[in-house]
Amino acid sequence: MRILSPLLLFFVFNLTSFSASATDLKDSTRLKILSYNLRFGELASLEELADFIKSEDPDLVALQEVDSRTFRERAPHQNDKDFTTELGYLIGMFSAYGKTIPYKKGYYGIALLSKYPLAKVERIYLPKTENGKEQRAILIAKVEYKTNQYFTFASTHLDYTNTSERQVQVKKLNEILSDRDKPLILGGDFNAHPDAKEIAEGMQSWKLLSNLEATVPTTNPKNTIDYIFGFPAENIDVIHAETYKNIELSDHLPIGVEIEIVQEEK
Repeated sequence: MRILSPLLLFFVFNLTSFSASATDLKDSTRLKILSYNLRFGELASLEELADFIKSEDPDLVALQEVDSRTFRERAPHQNDKDFTTELGYLIGMFSAYGKTIPYKKGYYGIALLSKYPLAKVERIYLPKTENGKEQRAILIAKVEYKTNQYFTFASTHLDYTNTSERQVQVKKLNEILSDRDKPLILGGDFNAHPDAKEIAEGMQSWKLLSNLEATVPTTNPKNTIDYIFGFPAENIDVIHAETYKNIELSDHLPIGVEIEIVQEEK
């Protein structure tokens, strides 16, 4: 039997220790994220929507077409309800709301839910030109997933009428998010196909986390317009991506991803 010299043993031991220390410099966390356009609750109760979301046990949820205290003729069962607060309560998550327009005595906008505390939340309007239909926005949260460790989670809903308006909005959201805590995770209804310029070029620096299965309409889906993106690519690994079929609680199918985020220890 060959016996290693004391010097070689010392070298092997310290090389192993160095490798372990280098690995310890990285901190990884697994997250499950959903993005869902609720169609202002016209097709389902808040309890039904909450039951679906809760059954998937996500860490983060980006929501679009979210009402607060509206009185819609098309959704009388939702009259005067604060969707974001009620969903957060029913599911047991922190919640934040971003109004985009006043509507039917209340507000219409976007929201997010989180298992983790929200250190800071900001709603920023996106550009609206003469070609746009209505005001759009991005809702951004600084999420404290571990003590004094943060990443950015955002929800958005872009204009549905034309590509030129969406291109301006995508350019602006990239500018807005450029100096936020990394990694960045952005979910939303972009109202654009994958080959549209606002996606193919406007989001080219991002990593597509969700799959490209069609999300609308819920019955016989034909178009992909809902996405979850991450940035930078090297800090996010996709474990699983899913478009939830046969969930007819909205005119959109919900989408979800399981990811692992990796950050350098400070």
